[in-house]
Amino acid sequence: MESRPDPLAVDPAFGVYVHIPFCAQRCGYCDFATWTDRHHLVDEYVDACVRDLERHARTARPATSVFFGGGTPSLIAANQLTRILAAIDRDLGAEVTIECNPDTVDREKFETYAAAGATRISLGAQSFVPQVLRSLDRTHEPANVARAVTLARAAGIEHVNVDLIYGTPGETLADWERSLRAVLDLGVGHVSAYALTIEPGTPLGRAIADGEFGAPDDDDQADKYALADDLLAANGFVWYEISNWARPGEECRHNLLYWTMGEYLGVGCAAHGHTSGTRWWNARTPDRYIEALASTGSAEVGRETLDPAARAEEAFALGLRTRHGAIVSSRALHVLDELADEDLVRAVVEPSGTRVTLTCSGRLLASDVTARLLLAGGAADEDGAPAGTRYH
Repeated sequence: MESRPDPLAVDPAFGVYVHIPFCAQRCGYCDFATWTDRHHLVDEYVDACVRDLERHARTARPATSVFFGGGTPSLIAANQLTRILAAIDRDLGAEVTIECNPDTVDREKFETYAAAGATRISLGAQSFVPQVLRSLDRTHEPANVARAVTLARAAGIEHVNVDLIYGTPGETLADWERSLRAVLDLGVGHVSAYALTIEPGTPLGRAIADGEFGAPDDDDQADKYALADDLLAANGFVWYEISNWARPGEECRHNLLYWTMGEYLGVGCAAHGHTSGTRWWNARTPDRYIEALASTGSAEVGRETLDPAARAEEAFALGLRTRHGAIVSSRALHVLDELADEDLVRAVVEPSGTRVTLTCSGRLLASDVTARLLLAGGAADEDGAPAGTRYH
């Protein structure tokens, strides 16, 4: 049998992220750069994104992956979204992902996406339990997720991601298992599962502060993560990043370049980019993004370049989030032994050094494990060279 290439071992090359900030309704837990009252700006916003892409065309490499995120990219007309896609120079066989709300898609929209080159959709299901969806202020019916998967496949979009959230106030372990099994019944190839985080300025954050709901419980979320890992693994999924599982060959190429510190162009308001070791970001609101492109030709409002030590630490932390882990400096081997004794990591000696990966328990405490290794100097070789994600 022909061996399948490991997506974590391949240079992810270059990506383009396009932020579509428009939503029909703001979810109670969301603090992203999204707006429900700016739909009158859609045409101008699409024009600005195309202008931004044309400005970068002189220096950007052909994209191996494109990701439309938001917001709700599927809320705008399909021909508006594909007009932006057409302005992106892409490699042959590039992955193109579009985030979709199950309530804002239909057969014609998926067919338009597919004809323009879309290869993957990412559906924000969050839960398949009606009362949990209500707690999250999600408006879609669970049945609409299955409908969207069927329509996408009929249109020729083979790859489907489904996003879930666990730890919602009032969600039981049985509720969470019901959602997981509902996703498995869909036969999709990729599942993302995120612990609910409470942001103070959101409606849900205020409700918890006022005592209407209890805050998410760490032990409850740990039990739900472990259940997800067990069920998904038993059904042929492999975890390849802390919050992401995929069947072999179904990993999201665009997300991989973030975790391997790849380069990408950010287009749209609040979008971030990373090129030549420098991060930069655009004006946060769609109004300011449009105005900046029209007046100065650039919407960039800030940038930073990390020094080699900071880059090494970031590469190490990101690598440790993946199933390939990271190479640890010999200075941190004593801490590595302690972490292994606590069943938080596994270590394998390779020609390039000692590679450490997280156990399931370690993934639940990833921030603590990373901090302990970094404090021990684990992110650099003896000569100070970056040690993190040496995949390519």
